[in-house]
Amino acid sequence: MDWHGPLDGDAFTHPALFYRDHTDYLAATVPFVRAGLDNGEPVAVAVPGPNLTALKDAVHDDGVLWLDMTEAGRNPGRIIPGVLRAFADQHPGRRARIIGEPIWAGRSDDEYPACAQHEALINAAFRGRDATILCPYDSSRLSETALADATATHPLLVEGDRWWTSPHYAPGQIVDTYNQPLPQPGEVATYPATWFTPHTLTDIRQWAVGHAARAGLSPDRQDDVAIVVSELATNCIDHGDTTGALAGWTTADSLVFQTSNHTPSGRLDPLAGRLPAPDHQRRGRGLLMVNELADLVRTHTDGTQVTFRVHFTLPEAQAR
Repeated sequence: MDWHGPLDGDAFTHPALFYRDHTDYLAATVPFVRAGLDNGEPVAVAVPGPNLTALKDAVHDDGVLWLDMTEAGRNPGRIIPGVLRAFADQHPGRRARIIGEPIWAGRSDDEYPACAQHEALINAAFRGRDATILCPYDSSRLSETALADATATHPLLVEGDRWWTSPHYAPGQIVDTYNQPLPQPGEVATYPATWFTPHTLTDIRQWAVGHAARAGLSPDRQDDVAIVVSELATNCIDHGDTTGALAGWTTADSLVFQTSNHTPSGRLDPLAGRLPAPDHQRRGRGLLMVNELADLVRTHTDGTQVTFRVHFTLPEAQAR
């Protein structure tokens, strides 16, 4: 694959690569990485484990930052601030070249909407920046929906030796499409919902940590639960009507907490919690911490209410 044609032009380039097997994958990604190294560009690769191993063995260069996306990007909301922007911001004044594969066949139905929104929001998060982010899609294993969504979230499409401008590019539409009412818990162990105010933040932290302990989370993860629930409640109070509701439940795989509150606008900036905070900024880091610490973050806004749902993977699910 000759990457000169597809990558000529805009400061920011965001192509989707469709591949069917490891031969296709390496035929496109190895030249992409080597071209970046030859150009003196900082290069990072964040892809699922098997693809990471294959590409790392093929390139064999310690100058590349190699990350397992199943760990670094388990929560899709963490990828822009913690992987993509974190890497690009470490190299000011230089064009960053990144392979990011946030969607793989093992992603759950709960995770996929957040993944699709993430792909759409990359375009806004990197607008005007010198960077190239290539996103591979396994066309033999991913759903037709995922492949179709890729044509809406990426302005440039690549398959084999062909590349073309996507006629369906509409990232904002994808953000809106997956701003769905969050599904009801179903057959799970639920905890009675509790209301909170600025005066009861300590109480709800203790409430959440108690459920985390009973669910078997480690002391460190219990601390993370306390931080996440506190930050979400504080966000509700700061940007809403000073009260909110906190609910929780346990599924086969996760401990889940949900906050909801009414806000004056009923809206949430889609990039909230997804952009690194400047060093001088003392406030506005709460949702960044939520994305960093939780294993999955889902949101929904309906014009009157904002809902956050956070998942913490249970130890027995991690062991499977």
